[in-house]
Amino acid sequence: MAFIAWGVFGTGSLGAVTTAVLNGVMRGGGWAFVLAASGFVVFCLWLAFSRNGRIPLGRDGEAPEFRTVSWGAMMFSAGMGIGLMFYGVNEPLTDFTSPPPGTVAPGSPAALDVAMATTLFHWTLHPWAIYAVVGLAIAYGSFRRGRSQLISSAFAPLIGQRRASGPIGRAIDVLAIFATLFGSAASLDLGALQIGGGLKAGGYLDNAGTALLVVVIAVLTVAFVASAVSGVAKGIQWLSNINMVLAGLLAVFVFVAGPTILILNLLPTAIGDYFGNLAQMAARTGASGGDAMETWLSGWTVFYWAWWISWTPFVGMFIARISRGRTIRQFVTGVLLVPSLVSLVWFCIFGGAAIDTQRNGVDIAGQSTTEGQLFGLLDQFPLASVTTVLVIVLVAIFFVSGADAASIVMGTLSERGAIEPKKSLVVFWGVLTGAVAAVMLLASFLMLFLINALQRWSESVTGRRA
Repeated sequence: MAFIAWGVFGTGSLGAVTTAVLNGVMRGGGWAFVLAASGFVVFCLWLAFSRNGRIPLGRDGEAPEFRTVSWGAMMFSAGMGIGLMFYGVNEPLTDFTSPPPGTVAPGSPAALDVAMATTLFHWTLHPWAIYAVVGLAIAYGSFRRGRSQLISSAFAPLIGQRRASGPIGRAIDVLAIFATLFGSAASLDLGALQIGGGLKAGGYLDNAGTALLVVVIAVLTVAFVASAVSGVAKGIQWLSNINMVLAGLLAVFVFVAGPTILILNLLPTAIGDYFGNLAQMAARTGASGGDAMETWLSGWTVFYWAWWISWTPFVGMFIARISRGRTIRQFVTGVLLVPSLVSLVWFCIFGGAAIDTQRNGVDIAGQSTTEGQLFGLLDQFPLASVTTVLVIVLVAIFFVSGADAASIVMGTLSERGAIEPKKSLVVFWGVLTGAVAAVMLLASFLMLFLINALQRWSESVTGRRA
């Protein structure tokens, strides 16, 4: 609440402070994020293929709580649904037109390989391994060892049960709440931007200003709070299943209407490029490319790893909550492979179609906003007005299903591990998440406004001197 007050009454200082902190963390801690992310992948694979993989997350012989299809849908919706909608076109296209420093020439045939490999690196095994480590620790401790479903409980073997249940454990859970709150709010901002871009692209509004985006956040906050209080088995499962169907319809449409043969060719090519460049991509740091590489990493790889890690208390607890009855091997295999395969197909379809359109002379990359690139691509195909509405609905449901899962997780952390937290707590955290998202949006817009104003002033001064 103090953060929200700061954002309302001191928006400029909030934007300046958070930008400075972000830049400091990216530059000073980039090496740690790079090492940790790859370490999580190695650990997960070792655990899955060791004899420990046979251990069930629950009692011996206990059946899984959710069907495999629903389990995968809920996991995917909570993990990165909005992110795929926002970056599905943007990241492959950006890496094609502006590849990582020192790699290949922009727009060249080799740039397509680099673009797909880099995108898959950011969205497949590494982020889901980060989620899997935290989720597995919580699921094993809760369902196999009888501990409470808290982040602090996973630390009991390291610091002792007494400390994990005392002030140290409470501090860990408080930090987990903050990470969940701000990580979720960042994704909600992406969702609001995407919806605003859709309303503009569909001709419903001339300009999606900040006020409108705040209203969008407010409306969707009411929706995800209502969904969250209905519980996991009702609201979240229902919304997640609907979203997977709608996302599948959109992907099939772009696959059929777009460059179908190119997309089919991209599937094996992207897999080969990913594994062929994996070691090099995982080892990138500021030492390998100087200031240009450090700047690029701060905006892409290291930023992603920090973002995924900020989501681990939320996504890790959530996938633990829905994974009771599965073995460790099933858990790791499902969490790593299912979302990774969906991401592979998604980026090949949307990224491949966007790159093909760009190479054919339509400047999708030149759209004025990131969120406008997806709608710019859809404009090249039939039924653009229909698919635009479908995207808006998809993002809204991803917004709701992800945020209500985060609200339940924060309620669980607040209530010392309760599987079904009080509805009042869920409502409280849901409202605060929406408010923080609105404040962050206001701060970022103000910073962009000030930067643009300074640039215009500088250009006018330079012009007068000339």
